[in-house]
Amino acid sequence: MNFRKLLYFLLPLITGCAVTNRIDNSMVKLQFLDEYVLPAETTFQNTKVGGLSGIDRKNGKYYLVCDQSSNPRIYEADIPISDKQIDSVEITGMITVKKGKEFSSAVLDLESVKYDQLRDKFVITSEGSIDSGKDPGVYTLNHKGEIEEKFEIPSYFDAKGEQRPRNNGVFEGLAESYDNRGYWVADELPLEKDGPKPKIYPTHSHIRITKYDKNTGEPMKQFAYKLEGISKLPINFFAINGVTELLEYAPDKFLVLERAYSAGYGPHSNTVKIFQIDASEATNTLKMESLKKNKYEMPEKHLVFNFKSVRDQLTDGIIDNIEGMCFGPVLSNGKQSLLFVSDDNFSGFGHQITQFILFEIEYQK
Repeated sequence: MNFRKLLYFLLPLITGCAVTNRIDNSMVKLQFLDEYVLPAETTFQNTKVGGLSGIDRKNGKYYLVCDQSSNPRIYEADIPISDKQIDSVEITGMITVKKGKEFSSAVLDLESVKYDQLRDKFVITSEGSIDSGKDPGVYTLNHKGEIEEKFEIPSYFDAKGEQRPRNNGVFEGLAESYDNRGYWVADELPLEKDGPKPKIYPTHSHIRITKYDKNTGEPMKQFAYKLEGISKLPINFFAINGVTELLEYAPDKFLVLERAYSAGYGPHSNTVKIFQIDASEATNTLKMESLKKNKYEMPEKHLVFNFKSVRDQLTDGIIDNIEGMCFGPVLSNGKQSLLFVSDDNFSGFGHQITQFILFEIEYQK
């Protein structure tokens, strides 16, 4: 038996407690309906449509955020759905994000977008560039794409702070709060002093999910969330897992999207799972400078869907780099739809596609 075969033989033993595999549909049930792949050559107003890392839907219109930091932008799109199928994806508009003088030095690596109907503004998250000393941020934009405000982030998220955020691992997920008072922002990876990155073996990899006040931009409360371990043994010595999106569907109840990547499997390197959590009894960790040095309660966590169960129904069997999630329209049967989008990284890591994936969702509030 060669070394690689031995590793595959040992893999179930190594990862036994690092990942969750049992599906629990007692609170949330997801049913796959359809997939639509945006043609790779799609362009709009002299830009290539790709790098879609976030999605939102308001008043029947979809908003897609592109994470190209050299040209940060939001696309507007029509995505008609009929007979539980995605009819098409048509890009209908584009908003170029403008930093202005006040934020001219910021690095905008955009990861998520929400449209605030009451204030008629967009809210976006950016991972900044930690390696370059540029802070992550949560910003509001007007319809011209001009940044108007920056939320007040706790100091432990500062790029040059002692807690040391991880590059490309900060503000990734963004959800409007169920009470409509704020926004929840999820880190992709733990702060360095909060814990290690997820491994193939069990680790205490805890991220922070923070609620910000809509009107003041100030942090209101926060809870810690434990990431899954790495699902596949990487062949080329690189692997990662983190939160890419979340939705609060009832008070303190969330859907959380985790995406793991293990190098060496080509277009089949991603593992994507959806979890349901109840944070009603979770400790408020907002004032904790270090999670390692404190005790706290985390949310109950249940696996409700693993995308590998529908791999055979997806284009070329690919589960791509799924980063965006939002509620879609009510379906013809009266049930709620849920829509996902993948970030193709502009095919910078080999053969990747931009997938829109439609689900039917049932949940108990």
